Amino acid sequence: MIQTEKVSTVDVNTSKQKLTLLRPMVIFLIPLLFSNILQSIGQVFSMIVVGHWLGESALAAISAFFPLFFLLISFAIGIGSGSSILIGQAYGAKMTERLKSIVGTTLTFTFILGLVLAIIGSFFTEDILKGMGTPGDILEVSVKYARILFWSIPIMFLYTVYTTLMRGTGDSKTPFYFLVLSTILNVVLLPPFVFGWLGIPKFGIYGAAYASLVSTVITFLALLVYLQKKQHLIQIDFKSSRYLRIDSGILKLLCKLGIPTSINMIFLSLSEIAVITFVNKYGSDATASYGVVNQLLSYVQMPLLCISITVSIFAAQSIGAKQYDRLSQVVKVGLILNYILGGVIILLMYLFTKPILQLFLTSQTTLSIANSLLMITLWSYLILGHTFIITSTMRSSGTVLWPTIISIISIWLIEVPVAYLLSHFTNLGMKGIWIGYPAAFIVGLGLQYLYYRLSWKKKSITRLVT
Repeated sequence: MIQTEKVSTVDVNTSKQKLTLLRPMVIFLIPLLFSNILQSIGQVFSMIVVGHWLGESALAAISAFFPLFFLLISFAIGIGSGSSILIGQAYGAKMTERLKSIVGTTLTFTFILGLVLAIIGSFFTEDILKGMGTPGDILEVSVKYARILFWSIPIMFLYTVYTTLMRGTGDSKTPFYFLVLSTILNVVLLPPFVFGWLGIPKFGIYGAAYASLVSTVITFLALLVYLQKKQHLIQIDFKSSRYLRIDSGILKLLCKLGIPTSINMIFLSLSEIAVITFVNKYGSDATASYGVVNQLLSYVQMPLLCISITVSIFAAQSIGAKQYDRLSQVVKVGLILNYILGGVIILLMYLFTKPILQLFLTSQTTLSIANSLLMITLWSYLILGHTFIITSTMRSSGTVLWPTIISIISIWLIEVPVAYLLSHFTNLGMKGIWIGYPAAFIVGLGLQYLYYRLSWKKKSITRLVT
């Protein structure tokens, strides 16, 4: 009887702690979620304008560049991921000087890296797109479109990383406000740049790239001014400009945490490049379908990524504050949000797939291909979301190597081979390519969970990188 009462008391305390964490995590998640929704609205608007008014060949030309652009952005994502862990730990431990040093080192390193990638990428764009098997009828347009976006990379990197740094301090509202500004600017500027309104030259398909570039630059400059006026914790002004240098110790930690994540993203991007070379063999309609399907799947993946970011930030802050008992509750809340929110979104997507696709596509052939591909893959993104939460928790303590290796294994030993074999040696055609995704997600979750339970949870989380 006494034993029963003890267990009951523990269960009640655990439930109360979970509910206590649910509220702040949801409050943090909502602006983060809306930020990504707004970002997606700008992308949707661009694709609708290009697809409906410039034609599906123009849409295919943009789609051919997606994997390459994602490859470049993966560097910023890796840096942001590493810095957010360090920021979260420093913020939780109330180490303001260290926090500012992390911000300065991250921004300086990010800008230099972005500039190098922009220069190299602009010179080798055509060779890379040719190597990806981009159809000849869209190659020239894809190359010109890509070169414009290449020169936006340094500012885009800084903006992406800065918003990640703010979230590391628990501020998800400020990035949301400025994504509102960025989205509005992109939507307002897109038609004039594409069609040549208001005295602006008519750039056609390239107007979408110019609109994205201009809106990002204006938003980033406005963000810097806002942070200075508000005296935000991570603002960089004349007094704190001394932090705009590379601290070798912090850079080493940043690389230790960020490089595996970047490598993971790079391998993911390379797998997408491999996949699009499979897709390109089926022609421009298939390439356009690939672009639209990837765009829609990114909307499904977006809230799951937001939940994993929330888990990572709360876990890192808990570790920094030495509140290690909160970690399991952070994970449980994250999983609840993953299956409820993700499940609702996927169900709605299944119910309204065709009307949604018709916003982007006018060709029935292209629409039919895209519809069948979505039917195959949608459900498996709940599994991917579960994996995100496990890996985010481990990374928040500085454990990044094995989660990265496992992720690479699931991509390159499962996804790409399955996609290749089923599309080349069966009657499935393009459908075989998409079966590779759920296959990789299932294997990835199994392997990550085994490492999480059998290795990571047995280690002392007090052995932190800081």
